[in-house]
Amino acid sequence: MQIKSLALFATAALAAVNEPCVGSGGRAGVCVTTSTCSSSGGITIDGACPSDASNVKCCTKASCPNGSAGNCRWASDCAGSTLTGLCPGPAQMRCCSSSATGFGGYSAPAIPAVGACKAVAVEGAKKVVAAFPGRVRQIYCTRACACPGTSDHCCGKAIDYMCSDAGGVPTMSGRQLAEWAMNNRASLNLKYIIWGQRIWSPSDGVKAWTSWRAMEDRGDVTQNHW
Repeated sequence: MQIKSLALFATAALAAVNEPCVGSGGRAGVCVTTSTCSSSGGITIDGACPSDASNVKCCTKASCPNGSAGNCRWASDCAGSTLTGLCPGPAQMRCCSSSATGFGGYSAPAIPAVGACKAVAVEGAKKVVAAFPGRVRQIYCTRACACPGTSDHCCGKAIDYMCSDAGGVPTMSGRQLAEWAMNNRASLNLKYIIWGQRIWSPSDGVKAWTSWRAMEDRGDVTQNHW
């Protein structure tokens, strides 16, 4: 997830095949073909994978055989043990033994110094990390590009918050951080937020992430800010 400070939280437009989505009952889901979902014992909902073909829908599986609480979710968000081969989607969608949320548990990330990374971004990063201890694994601010460039990172005004176990690993954790940033937009001097292939600007008005503007599919979990 990314926060642009003028603070920024990042995401790109809605999920590509085998990428995350929010499915039935608000559960973590995966965008797969309806035939793949049904063969895996899952259920689909319409409208949660709008960038994909009509037969690609958000698939969830509420229960799976990994203890009494077995459920399918992204491995980075599981607070217990996981088993592969029991859930729809890629190998990172696994059968989790715990019903607990399981987000985070990371050591405090290093906060970039003020310099190439501007003070507004640094101060925003400190506030987000303080509000969600253990939830942010790593922080990025600048990129190797000349300011103004094509990204706010080029000028040190944007922050990317890595909220999963590793790069390229999906998580649903970012939604809570993204909506918190929206609700605290004034203190963060917020310009926009991106998370989960959706973008929000202060002029959009306060609303749930599911109602944020959709963004294009950028091709992978990281670029789509999952």
